Amino acid sequence: MNNPHSLLPHLTVQEEHFSPRGDSTQLTEGNSPTLAELAECLFFSPVDGRIWLNDQRMLLLHSSSFGALRREIIERQGLEQTRGLFTRTGYLSGARDARLIRERWPDADAAAVFSAGTRLHTLEGMTKVEPLHFKFDADSGFYEGEFLWHHSCEADEHIAAYGIGQDPVCWTELGYAIGYVSGLFGRLVIFRETECRGMGHESCRVIGKTAEQWGDVEQDLSYLTASPSGVAPKQRPAPAPAPQDDDSETSGGPKPIGASAAFNAATLALQRVAPTPATVLFSGESGVGKELFARQLHQFSPRHQAPFVALNCAAIPDNLIEAELFGVERGAYTGATHSRPGRFERAHGGTLFLDEIASLSLPGQGKLLRALQEREIERIGASQPIKVDVRVVAATNVDLRKAVAAGDFREDLFYRLNVYPITLPPLRERRDDIPLLVNAFLRRFCQAYARKPAGLTMRALKVLLRYDFPGNVRELQNLVERGLIASEDGQAIDLVHLFRNEPMPQEAYSLDGNGSLAATDPSPANTQPRPALLETLARLEHGFSIEGLESRLIDEALQKSEGNLAAAARLLGLSRAQFAYRLKKYRQASA
Repeated sequence: MNNPHSLLPHLTVQEEHFSPRGDSTQLTEGNSPTLAELAECLFFSPVDGRIWLNDQRMLLLHSSSFGALRREIIERQGLEQTRGLFTRTGYLSGARDARLIRERWPDADAAAVFSAGTRLHTLEGMTKVEPLHFKFDADSGFYEGEFLWHHSCEADEHIAAYGIGQDPVCWTELGYAIGYVSGLFGRLVIFRETECRGMGHESCRVIGKTAEQWGDVEQDLSYLTASPSGVAPKQRPAPAPAPQDDDSETSGGPKPIGASAAFNAATLALQRVAPTPATVLFSGESGVGKELFARQLHQFSPRHQAPFVALNCAAIPDNLIEAELFGVERGAYTGATHSRPGRFERAHGGTLFLDEIASLSLPGQGKLLRALQEREIERIGASQPIKVDVRVVAATNVDLRKAVAAGDFREDLFYRLNVYPITLPPLRERRDDIPLLVNAFLRRFCQAYARKPAGLTMRALKVLLRYDFPGNVRELQNLVERGLIASEDGQAIDLVHLFRNEPMPQEAYSLDGNGSLAATDPSPANTQPRPALLETLARLEHGFSIEGLESRLIDEALQKSEGNLAAAARLLGLSRAQFAYRLKKYRQASA
């Protein structure tokens, strides 16, 4: 039976054992990226001062310089803050490498893509990875792996600075392993260092399991989420508590989830302003989680014991907005049979969140401005003002500066609200967070609908990782919920379950009838030879040369990518270095 927990193809992989040399037995047949093939992705361009790993720019950095940077951050920020910083850095590197393997070797078998991570990690020079064993079962969502790290750069530099200690120190490598395996497995896989050269062991030993298998992952997760200086992650409790039903939710409600650089930048900004009384303005596209961040801001603030009151300004008619904000006295108008406090009064001592603030009418904006300036309100029909102590947090999905220029928003209110602006990134700018979000949503909805945990097929995961998500995190949440409902209990969620009435996202490119690049349909039904492709083959029989066709493909890819070499290379399934070589060759030939 297919399941569920994994985004990988639904097959069971037996345990893989390695000899002391690190040679593995062949598990399955497939397109396995070898070390030589991975090395071909690394390209040095000394003329223009750049190094590339496929389409990602890389750096050569002296190990001693890395150690000096690490030591200075530790001395300035402390061990716990520094550990979080380097864990997140490693996580992003691992997630990027997972994306490289998925895109460059889309047909590789599941065991091969996991093994490629150990080779890439070694190739990039941080440590030599020796797999002892790993096993995973896509049907049950089980993952367990044990590895040795030899010659860890991070351990060497820590020992040089501080000598042998009592705690593991390979934080960047741990983050890399978490980012790489979680990005492929589709579930959060946590790695822990049980032995470390920084503790006096001969080599570093790490063990990886899913979050559910570990159970107590609160401390591990705290290192993946940025926290302000001086706030150390919580220490792991002993004995270990039972695993929570959903790591993303506690008594304070759902929490923002992510580990990408864009997400952590917004989180750090939020945590920096939370202890202050400053007004905060969240901006971002619809669905990025502005109210979720506003609630998090309230939880981090000294007002967290007081009420959090939310109002969607777009949902209230103009003639009722004053009553909603400031309240009504009995007899103020026909039908006002009793006095009613407004949102300002209800939020006294706490936080008032005003969503879609740009939809307020100009008269409503004026009344809100006065309340913010005077810190007092008057109920409709009342004669005495009421003092209120409220922190106002606003949110908008439009550019308020443009609204001010167009005369649709008061300039004085804009500057009153824009004391501390925080821009929340769209999901397409934090794609590394998609596996974490999918994992959290699946657990939440499986619990709510009493369903067995279900994962996504590899094809569905690939599409989600390339999809632009116009509805952002809200759209991803809806897609996961829909997929769980549409699929059979215990069945893996595929594209047909995720996308129903909307157009299917495009996944790949091929030749059309004119020999130009065109998007192909990723659906399984699209397997018959296309007339356009047959026409292209027919043209080849009438004097087309391979060189001419390749040159045309390169030109078409450049046009579609608007001159971006890395994007053009991805369209053709080439590395950036390979594409640049061919482009240079054909330009010299035509000169």
